[in-house]
Amino acid sequence: MVYCFSDLMCKEVINIKTGTKIGYVDDLELTCPEAKIISIIVFGRSKFFGIFGREPDTVIKWCDIEIVGEDTILVCFDEPRKRHKRSGFSMETLFT
Repeated sequence: MVYCFSDLMCKEVINIKTGTKIGYVDDLELTCPEAKIISIIVFGRSKFFGIFGREPDTVIKWCDIEIVGEDTILVCFDEPRKRHKRSGFSMETLFT
């Protein structure tokens, strides 16, 4: 089956291993001489309307893609665990 990049951008990427929605395809990595797709890239979610940057991008290798359906792309890979940053401020510091 042949897909355009605009067709892939409209598909939601879901990890079947964890059942999480990753996002939508934003970019592709290609090889130059052969023009083969190496991986798809899903940009990280923006933090506070983009003022505080974005979360890291998710790069999914083409071999990790299981099914490209009408509305979704099902992938199977181990996602790195995201660390939650702790702020320096806490309610405990007010009372100590």
